Amino acid sequence: MPQTGSPIPTAIKLHQKSQQLEVAFPGNTYFLPYEYLRVFSPSAEVRGHGNQEMTLIGGKKNIQITNIEAVGRYAIKLTFDDGHDSGLYTWQTLYELGRDQQTNWQQYLKRLEAAGLTRSKDKSVKTFNPKHSD
Repeated sequence: MPQTGSPIPTAIKLHQKSQQLEVAFPGNTYFLPYEYLRVFSPSAEVRGHGNQEMTLIGGKKNIQITNIEAVGRYAIKLTFDDGHDSGLYTWQTLYELGRDQQTNWQQYLKRLEAAGLTRSKDKSVKTFNPKHSD
């Protein structure tokens, strides 16, 4: 459910050509690339349960959003063309992803490089979770 004082979007639009989700809040409009939304999904698959480190996911550079649906009055559910559809993007989550996009993205790129992963989908790309690696 939304937290008291959470920003509420005034518009949400999919831009398939540029592969971005436009989310407008009073005073701020964010253009969130599909890849960014996928690798920062609020799902348990990516975020884990509790306070564990996010799972690092590579190979999503050309990911597409195939469906968007409202969840009550507090979130949207995105379906990606890789089948991922379990994250609920609350208004607060979308606002924070927009607000922190540059910092999040730079950290993500550094983590990818450190793990030897790439943004492109190829045979060497795999999901990497440092807590579950050998």
